[in-house]
Amino acid sequence: MTEISASMVRDLREKTGVGMMECKAALVEAKGDFEKAIVHLRERGLTTAAKKAGRTAADGIVKAYIHAGGKVGVLIEVNCETDFVAKTDEFQTLAHELAMQIAAANPLYVKREDVPEDVIQREREIGKAQMGDSKKPADIMEKILTGKVQKYFEEMCLLEQTFIKDPSKKITQLLTEAIARTGENIQVRRFARFKIGEE
Repeated sequence: MTEISASMVRDLREKTGVGMMECKAALVEAKGDFEKAIVHLRERGLTTAAKKAGRTAADGIVKAYIHAGGKVGVLIEVNCETDFVAKTDEFQTLAHELAMQIAAANPLYVKREDVPEDVIQREREIGKAQMGDSKKPADIMEKILTGKVQKYFEEMCLLEQTFIKDPSKKITQLLTEAIARTGENIQVRRFARFKIGEE
């Protein structure tokens, strides 16, 4: 059996931000293979995050962010389960980055479930008008319209937007990673974006 040294556990902890005991267990499971251990932690972390997503997030912070010399401002409420996590630098940084995302990318909703049905119908109607007198089969037309609505969600729903600081991630992935690291459910409850001169 491969000897799991304290330095291996420490290195894995530094790389992943996961607790010492979990790091040791992952290294044992991976028989000392560092990369396999990271995969194990990722799988377990994301599974853990999914389980935590059902828990009540009743604590958290309201973060303010002012951009562009005072021309754009954002207020965002990000919730977690405990005051302890709400006060951590990691949670504060996450809230700040989410506020910056809103300032830059101007979403209208937190998640797709928040988009009113009449707005979705309007997007479908716009899609139909753009296609004009298309002779495409009905199932192909439906796929195209579904794609257009999906694109609207990706542009207008915060959780589905591409993260401005790392285009390889969606905002929902950013939250999932934070849930895995903190061990608590984290949710964006609401936000407001203000721009000088906008109605």
